[in-house]
Amino acid sequence: MIDLLSVLFAHELHADNALTPETRGRTLTLRIRSFIQQHLADPRLTPRVVAAAHHISLSHLHRLFKEQDLTVAAWIRHQRLERARRDLTDPALCHHTICQIATHWGFTRAADFTRAFRTHYGMPPRDYRHKALGLQGETHR
Repeated sequence: MIDLLSVLFAHELHADNALTPETRGRTLTLRIRSFIQQHLADPRLTPRVVAAAHHISLSHLHRLFKEQDLTVAAWIRHQRLERARRDLTDPALCHHTICQIATHWGFTRAADFTRAFRTHYGMPPRDYRHKALGLQGETHR
């Protein structure tokens, strides 16, 4: 919060250079994460697109995320999987197919989504959905 307030005041006073490099880096990382969250559904969202949108080099973007122990692509994939997992367990969305949910969150190939989901959550999305919604043995999408 202090970093954000510092950036706000520095911007208003046209004193962006007065901010420490650490504060600028943390603030940029927050802006990047927000941008990614807002564009998760776009299957064209890649690290290169993120870097271009923030007028930084791809290597700079990777350095920012290296401190988080995740690559940018891994963080995007994790966020998409988390959103898809949430939607799969939402009873209000049970009429949507797994493929529709995956596509909505930027996965263009069902097989890639299923593989990533199984790797991350330990079971295929269909089984996860059935377990979460209590659909014992039903052939629900």
